[in-house]
Amino acid sequence: MTNKQTTRVWHPYTKFSAFEAGPLPEIVRGDGVYLFDSAGHRYLDAVSSWWSCSLGHGQPDIVAAIQRQAAELQHSILGNLSHPRATELAARIATLMPTPERHVLFASDGASAVEAALKIALQYWHNRGRPERKRFAYLEDAYHGDTLGAVSVGYLEGFHKPFEPILFPAFELPVPPNAAAEHAALEQIRTIFDAHGQELAALIIEPLCQGAAGMKMYSAAHLRQLAELCRERDILLIVDEIATGFGRTGRMFAFEHADIDPDIVCLGKSLSAGYLPISATVVKDSIFNTFSDKPVDHSFYHGHTFCGNPIAAAAALAALDIYERIDIAGCARRIERVFREMIEPLAKLPQVKDVRILGAIAAVELAGESQPNAAAMEEGLPAAQAIRQRMLEAGILIRPLGNVVYLMPPLTIPDDILTTLCQTLVTAVATSQSLSSAPKVGRTPRPHAQH
Repeated sequence: MTNKQTTRVWHPYTKFSAFEAGPLPEIVRGDGVYLFDSAGHRYLDAVSSWWSCSLGHGQPDIVAAIQRQAAELQHSILGNLSHPRATELAARIATLMPTPERHVLFASDGASAVEAALKIALQYWHNRGRPERKRFAYLEDAYHGDTLGAVSVGYLEGFHKPFEPILFPAFELPVPPNAAAEHAALEQIRTIFDAHGQELAALIIEPLCQGAAGMKMYSAAHLRQLAELCRERDILLIVDEIATGFGRTGRMFAFEHADIDPDIVCLGKSLSAGYLPISATVVKDSIFNTFSDKPVDHSFYHGHTFCGNPIAAAAALAALDIYERIDIAGCARRIERVFREMIEPLAKLPQVKDVRILGAIAAVELAGESQPNAAAMEEGLPAAQAIRQRMLEAGILIRPLGNVVYLMPPLTIPDDILTTLCQTLVTAVATSQSLSSAPKVGRTPRPHAQH
């Protein structure tokens, strides 16, 4: 195979065959909901640049905050030092939680926030003299990032098969495909908790919507029951809000739909509206306080060079100001109303298996194809790829997940552009043909996954 790539960039989640038609489009500018390439083409960013740019591109207040901070302080470590932007941002984040008695550990990306959460949960039980509580549970088809700890609790075979031999074992819990299946799923989960609860450190979940699994969704009622099971058995609950946080689901955080109070919350992506890399692990003080170094040293020896970087923190503070000013969750609810009016009717088409909508997330699962182990490689399966191409020809960027095409546009998308986006997707799906003869591909569980 000849790789015709003409740059030295190793592009993530990109096959060599993507370069066969020539160099990839080179994005040189962003403005509002649009990206522009070096050839002058304009693209509607219908996936918010990997679900992060919730305010679109070139937002002047965030750009100005970055410029001001860059002129004042570019970087300073947080080990035995502090700086104003980190202090301000941690306080702001804590006030967004159900109770503000929290401490915030910063990192640069979502997977790092998850890694920290797992290590915090593990050391918490060690600090309490319960080292046997060293196992984790996760939801089937979860995705929490590509670092090894995150992969161990979010294994997708299409992404992670080569790394399976070095992952730690974890308990995989079923996800109900619909409300009618919730009772059976909870009974299975209760059985696992009854048998292994004394060795479980934490359950980690994507609340309400499992992104890389193809925007699989489950109900707030089920999330509430999971939280209750954890509380009954003294199992920590880690909620991964990296994709769903900051208004995307119609609430500031998806877990708010279930009225629960997670022990640890992981944030990223839209924390800075996608403008600079920053993430956060938000931890209840009842956990944080066990990390004292007296009389025994329980300090958390974990950190990253650029955690809480002043410029990134300034961008995040500016984003939070805008979220509050424009009611970011209300923006998502506005988009949801349009999605339900325009995209939900696609469920009636024979080539569509399901339509799932939650806030400013709309997913159309195509019939006649299946997703190997819940997520094919991100380029999508054939019918989804055809729809992607039709959308691209109309100047709209999407990235299918297996047989699922989805929209996650910036939450500030104007009504007229939103309507055009939805109509373009509706037309592309309605004129597509499903692969009715495609064989079903079953899930292949991890050899070490525990049930």
